[in-house]
Amino acid sequence: MIQNPDSLLQNYFGSLSHEEVSVILSYFREEKLERNDFFTESGKICNKLSIVKSGILRIFALSDDGREVTQWLAQENFLLTEISGFFFDHPNRWNIQALTETELLTISKDDYKALCHDFPQWSDIEKKLIMKCFSMMEDRIFTHLSLTAEQRYDLYFEQNKSLFNKVPLQFIASVLGMSPETFSRIRKRKI
Repeated sequence: MIQNPDSLLQNYFGSLSHEEVSVILSYFREEKLERNDFFTESGKICNKLSIVKSGILRIFALSDDGREVTQWLAQENFLLTEISGFFFDHPNRWNIQALTETELLTISKDDYKALCHDFPQWSDIEKKLIMKCFSMMEDRIFTHLSLTAEQRYDLYFEQNKSLFNKVPLQFIASVLGMSPETFSRIRKRKI
């Protein structure tokens, strides 16, 4: 059972009563992924949405020239899905793979639709979720357009220090939009 479901859900859903949290949780199930297991793969249609309880997952795709491009590293309390698949039934662009043993709180697409129907307050919660995700995307785009590579490194390091010892650094370099060589040069200056 979830140790403190209220605090986990409050991170995304705002001020909810214990009863409302219980109703929402009744649609979710616990899921575990082993290291290297896929949450979903490109070309398939993602049929679930999860909150990461513990662990680290990598969202990545292959570029036209065969390079792996890491879009995001999801960790505890992050919301996780492949948006094109889950909401629009399009084949996934992104692979989502566990980098560590991972525990998730997962809702299937069918249960998500039932939750929307059965729990009228969900539309307001969903709107807040979408706004939070959109705000995160705006922040990420702004930093990529306005900050130097070194400033992006500094900001990401401040916000995600623990990742630097837990995942291959080339994944972080990719998230930051820089080559492993540029990342390495900046890192050497910081150490």
